Amino acid sequence: MGFFCCLGNLSQPALAQEGLTSGGPLKPEQAIMDIRHYTIDLKVDTQAHSIRGFTTIDLILSQVTPVLVFDLMDSFHIHSVQVNGTEEPYTYASKLLTITPHTPTEKGRISVKVAYDGKPHIALHPPWEDGFIWSKDSSGYAWIAITAEGTGGKLYFPCKDHPSDEPNEGVDMYITVPQDLSVAGPGLLKDLTRQGDQATFHWCTQYPINNYSIIFNVGRFKVFTKEYTTIDGHQVPMQFYVLEEHADKAPHHLEILEKTAREQEKYFGEYPWVKEKIGIVETPHLGMEHQTMNAYGNKFHYIQVGGQDYDDLMHHEFGHEWWGNKITAKDWADYWIHEGICTFGDALYIREYEGEGAYNDYFKHIAGAVTNQYPIIRGKDIDEESAYQPDIYGKGAFFMHTLRFVIGDSLFFPILKGFATDTNYTYDHLVCTDDVQTYFSQRSGIDLKPLFDLYLRTTDLLNISLTKLSGHQWAVHLANLSMALPMEITTSAGTQLYQLGHTDLVLTSRKMPVIDPHVFYLTKIIQPGH
Repeated sequence: MGFFCCLGNLSQPALAQEGLTSGGPLKPEQAIMDIRHYTIDLKVDTQAHSIRGFTTIDLILSQVTPVLVFDLMDSFHIHSVQVNGTEEPYTYASKLLTITPHTPTEKGRISVKVAYDGKPHIALHPPWEDGFIWSKDSSGYAWIAITAEGTGGKLYFPCKDHPSDEPNEGVDMYITVPQDLSVAGPGLLKDLTRQGDQATFHWCTQYPINNYSIIFNVGRFKVFTKEYTTIDGHQVPMQFYVLEEHADKAPHHLEILEKTAREQEKYFGEYPWVKEKIGIVETPHLGMEHQTMNAYGNKFHYIQVGGQDYDDLMHHEFGHEWWGNKITAKDWADYWIHEGICTFGDALYIREYEGEGAYNDYFKHIAGAVTNQYPIIRGKDIDEESAYQPDIYGKGAFFMHTLRFVIGDSLFFPILKGFATDTNYTYDHLVCTDDVQTYFSQRSGIDLKPLFDLYLRTTDLLNISLTKLSGHQWAVHLANLSMALPMEITTSAGTQLYQLGHTDLVLTSRKMPVIDPHVFYLTKIIQPGH
């Protein structure tokens, strides 16, 4: 979620609405659940701002249980609850739907169907505050969007609201709207049926999908399609669900998206959802990553990179197709994997089209914006609200910039792509920071744990001691890191690369040495006696 770009920091702290958040400690009643599939069948009343229908949850229980617990906002009226086709008693309060079947539910695969209706929570400041956005386009047609990353899918459908479990078999969505409107959703449009003045859109994804990407958008859309050939030669439709009033802008916008996709594939591997689509939809809010249907609301405000139009917000959100959707953290504590590496990908676009100097300038800017108010990783089993802070973008990206320098390009870029394409860490296999640390350490041959700890688990900068000795001599060493690092140092003789550790490196210079002149590290220079 959110956005960090060098030319304008669009990230904001998440703003809690009534204490709403997602994740945190996993409920014991949900720890025994393995969610396999959601079916969401809803009719949207664009006048009353309400929804009505049902959600079916298919899951596997690892043990017998007397109770089933699902998350659902307190915005709804429950009509019935069925477990394996039998209506069962339940309670519904404090954002929890608690089902107590007449007899304990056996382990194995079960199906839970919940029929409900109501007015879902309204977003006050999307996308940073979640909810439904009930808007209209300039012609007066309904224009509806949903943002749910901070709050989770419980915003409008009963679910297991925790990042550690995705529906492995995907989602089917049947969304009914007035016939003059369209629905944009995840995966593929399998069917469109019309009855009277209503139209039902059946969207289906068979991939695992994170909880907050299970959303839909409604509007008077025109669909533009462009065929895209992936880096591995697969044909994928690239689609833009754009408001009819902006249809003239769509072809050029898809050209920009295609360029974005090619750059991302170069560094992170093939587009992850080749069996479905590359999709974006115009929204009344700024934007959000949603698997195969990214929300786009930047109003075609382009900047110039390499002398050509570039949409920095769209690039960032599209990068989440890899970092956040394909590679997914199992705990919000490791949220930097989504945002930090995705933001690093934004810098790689600048490197690709404007060169190494512009890339370095990007990170010099970011270095000055790091707050270090909190560690990037603030423990385990934390919720989204606690994890979400600006440094997971900028400092997380800068950490990747540092790793690149420490490891060297010949190893770093293959390792980065290798992680993004390794089946042990993608799709069904959710990850944590230790996975990233182990992977990069093993393949680089460098124990990177001290660096991971410094950047991600503390607010400390890399302390470098610089001491004036007699004559023109200077002593330099790392003061708070137990590993040696490559370090550029500029003396009166010029800039050279040294291996700097915790013992003194003695240099000769007629002027004070400049440590790390190109800013590959977040540093603090300590001068004893000053």
